[in-house]
Amino acid sequence: MQGKINGVASSHRILLIDEILGAAIFGVVLFHIVWDLEFSGLLQGVAFHPIWLGFGKMLAGTFMFLVGVSLILAHGERLKSEKFFKRLAVVGAAAFLISVTTWFVFPDSFIFFGILHAISVSSLLGVLFLKLPALAVLLIGLIFLILPHFASLDYFNTRWLAWTGLSALPPPSNDFVPVLPWAGITLLGMFAARVLVSKPHITGPLPGPRKNQITMALSWMGRNSLLIYLVHQPLLLAIILPIGVVFQS
Repeated sequence: MQGKINGVASSHRILLIDEILGAAIFGVVLFHIVWDLEFSGLLQGVAFHPIWLGFGKMLAGTFMFLVGVSLILAHGERLKSEKFFKRLAVVGAAAFLISVTTWFVFPDSFIFFGILHAISVSSLLGVLFLKLPALAVLLIGLIFLILPHFASLDYFNTRWLAWTGLSALPPPSNDFVPVLPWAGITLLGMFAARVLVSKPHITGPLPGPRKNQITMALSWMGRNSLLIYLVHQPLLLAIILPIGVVFQS
């Protein structure tokens, strides 16, 4: 399986993932621009509209799905421990930074288990299933997706345990992406990647990457998505909040 991941086809898929990830992080920036405009009083009735919140969930789902795809493309069935834990440490440190920063800025709704926390935990869970057959990964992923509809872990709803990502009714937070059901989407991404790399007669070859200004920009954003995620909100707030003060003074 590992041999099938290498080569030109793999390069095309990795470039495609970069572009999809770039589009997703662009969507996150757009999502937060609207949130910041409403937070500053410059906009009303959009940031918390069900359609806009659904857009945010779609973006989160894209990230979680790509985590699973990337696990398969990067590791196949054999974990490259040094590479994996180095990346996990970076994402985990970024998640911790987000929690500490939002604790000071938004103490009543700080981010204790947001998208970066979910990516870290889902990556660890995904590693446990690397060697399982694709159909088993699919089944477990579907169980993760439906389990919250039938089981409730109310014990984890308190502020002191909600950080585990297992709460069903967590305290207020500006971003909450619980382990269940979102880790299930990561496992679905692993399943999809298994199909792509092991069943070329089903999926067919992917076309070569098209290079133009848009795809190159999206690819760059995808490769630098973590950095963009960390810096875009402070920059946006530094610009939007003063404008809000001026227009409402």
